[in-house]
Amino acid sequence: MTDTPIPAGPVSDAAPRLGFCCKFIPDTPPGTHKTLKAAREAALAMNVTSVTIAHLQSLGPSAAQAKLAQTVRHNLVALQRQIAWVGDRPPLERLLRMASSILPAYTHPAIRPLYAEPDLRQAVEAGLSEAGALARARGVRVSLHPGPFCILASRNPAALQNGIEDLDYHAELMGLMGYGTGWHPHGAHINIHVGARDPGIAGWRESLPKVSKVARDLVTVENDENAFGLDAVLQLADLVPVVLDIHHHWVESGGQYIEPEDPRIIRIRESWRGVRPVAHVSVSRETVLPDHDPDALPDFARLRESGHSWRDLAAHSDLMWNRALNDLVARHLAWADFEIEAKSKNLASAGIAAQIAANPGLASLAAE
Repeated sequence: MTDTPIPAGPVSDAAPRLGFCCKFIPDTPPGTHKTLKAAREAALAMNVTSVTIAHLQSLGPSAAQAKLAQTVRHNLVALQRQIAWVGDRPPLERLLRMASSILPAYTHPAIRPLYAEPDLRQAVEAGLSEAGALARARGVRVSLHPGPFCILASRNPAALQNGIEDLDYHAELMGLMGYGTGWHPHGAHINIHVGARDPGIAGWRESLPKVSKVARDLVTVENDENAFGLDAVLQLADLVPVVLDIHHHWVESGGQYIEPEDPRIIRIRESWRGVRPVAHVSVSRETVLPDHDPDALPDFARLRESGHSWRDLAAHSDLMWNRALNDLVARHLAWADFEIEAKSKNLASAGIAAQIAANPGLASLAAE
């Protein structure tokens, strides 16, 4: 066990939320050059950018410092704009998975010293503090999902050390935003996968104490579609909250749609220790199932028998086109918030939210 405190009661409200992941896509229909230019400008203003380590290292010291500062300042403003946009959405849509690259190359030993420059450090601290305060004021639940190399189960010492440093970086981001104050305050969390099959669950347990206290208080673990299904990940439920990914579970289980009444849902809820859980969802791509009935759940076994590959079925859709799956999400909203992992980002999350809001029965289920 970690030394994470168990709260006496709920620390986040019970209102259901769903939202998008990382990138904002302007809802701009095809049109004139002026319209397309406006869409590009909106996307640039609302999204974080990055700069490569190679590019920074190709510059002189002062030029590298200036380029990094320019990128970071843009990212801090873009993050605040995303939070403000989400905060202006209906209450059901006030959830945001933030992009990890707010501070590019932050853990790289050659770049990290640039972040110590006083003006840039002050800008980072002020910008992240303002973003966190804005999220809390607007009722926006925030999270981070590091990339696939942020793992706590590996036999490779360098890979494990990189995973620990990356998780601690994400925890520092959250801490500067005001979420480093205990067990998942306001529902904030940093979600990762298990890692390598060997050492697997046992290795993950052994590595968790090596990360910072803030990281241990914020980390969650998600089931994946191949190596670590839901039953495997639930072995970590005594340490950290479990994030249910419905699409991953559908693939890994060979087609099972987990219902809210499934006994494993109780174990998932208990793992969050009083905090409202978060789950993930997507659906197979539209181009893979172009003629599929949107009011019928995709049948994994039949799709595999008809020649669809495992990888094709696992890939995420652009929009939440399957209304039957959206109905299932609405039922699960009675106990969990949802990050919509479709490629069209906010357009996809707004679409499923509109379906739920337009159906009084689904809306009442989500509000229970």
